[in-house]
Amino acid sequence: MSTAAAGPAQPRSGILRRFIQGDLAELRVLLGLAVIWIVFQAQEDRFLTAVNLTNLVLQITAIGLISVGVVLVLLLGEIDLSVGAVSGLCAAIMAVLSEKHGWSPYLAIAAGIAAGTLIGLFQGAVFTRFGIPSFVVTLAGLLAWQGGLLQVLGESGTVNLTDPKITGLANTFYGDAFGWLVAALAIAVYAVLSLRGRMLRVRDELPAPPLAAVALRIGLVTAAVLAAIAVLNADRGLPLAALILVGFVLLFQYVTTKTAFGRHMYAVGGNAEATRRAGISITRVRVVVFMLASTMAAVGGIMAASRLLAVNQSSGAGDVLLLAIAAPVVAGTSLFGGRGSVWSALLGALVIGSISNGMDLLALSSSVKFMVTGAVLLAAVVIDAIARNKRQAAGRL
Repeated sequence: MSTAAAGPAQPRSGILRRFIQGDLAELRVLLGLAVIWIVFQAQEDRFLTAVNLTNLVLQITAIGLISVGVVLVLLLGEIDLSVGAVSGLCAAIMAVLSEKHGWSPYLAIAAGIAAGTLIGLFQGAVFTRFGIPSFVVTLAGLLAWQGGLLQVLGESGTVNLTDPKITGLANTFYGDAFGWLVAALAIAVYAVLSLRGRMLRVRDELPAPPLAAVALRIGLVTAAVLAAIAVLNADRGLPLAALILVGFVLLFQYVTTKTAFGRHMYAVGGNAEATRRAGISITRVRVVVFMLASTMAAVGGIMAASRLLAVNQSSGAGDVLLLAIAAPVVAGTSLFGGRGSVWSALLGALVIGSISNGMDLLALSSSVKFMVTGAVLLAAVVIDAIARNKRQAAGRL
């Protein structure tokens, strides 16, 4: 095997430089998550119990799903301030159609998601057609869709969900055997894909990670998956909500990394003008991304309604928008575009959700929670800016 194929061992200084420049964002997030869990466990011994960790999974599902769409918009170097309001409006559409008009739960859910897609199409078209900054268009949407929520709910202001097909989305748990089966399949698929990817790179004489490094990653993923299933099985079992969240993350991770459209997203975020000159329709890419972002906001809103068993005038409001944007940014997706991963939606939701959950257990006031979450977001943005400046400085050398 050639030296190039095997890949030389990276010196510690190189690893440190990559860490500082943001190339190892996942590692930074995992270390931060470990610190957060240790701190909260030291303050409140209920934090790392199976019951609370299962609750944490359920709590982050809606934010994580909305954040998946936010990641796609951030990859373009744009922002969508309407995702919280869109999530509430689409959940209200589903609830009213199901509870007040007697629609099938599946049709009601489809209608709510379709409404999100149409909202994204409208906002993306206005943004690209008139050249208005995306934050202005979506800020107007934030106000308009909140008004739409109030209009859809009507005078009652609250719609309780009773259909078991809808409420079951966030309140269904699978037994121990099913959980271990899912774990075994997940580990097997990850191991096969990792080894196959390395084999293909070696065959094509491309730089490939050492076999020991691949085996170490597989071992770490195996340990994490088994630990997660063991914790969930110790309480109520594997939640359907967790499968839905991970499923969407995997889907969009594939789209962004393995398809031409995904490469176009990164290209538009990295250099829109160069992408246009290469013959790629940046208008089409932007409109489709805003459609996907609003669609995922609708999915997240429906999951939130399922967990809370109701939709009301505050659905999608409060800190939903802040958390949905903070999650991927905290996990390394750049606000400047062209850099990030869909996995950051899941990892960031875990970080933000852990902080919120821990502060709830400590019975801290809402004012403290908002200030802490805002400080975490600001710190993440500062780190992103520093890493970007480091990369630019390194590129000039």
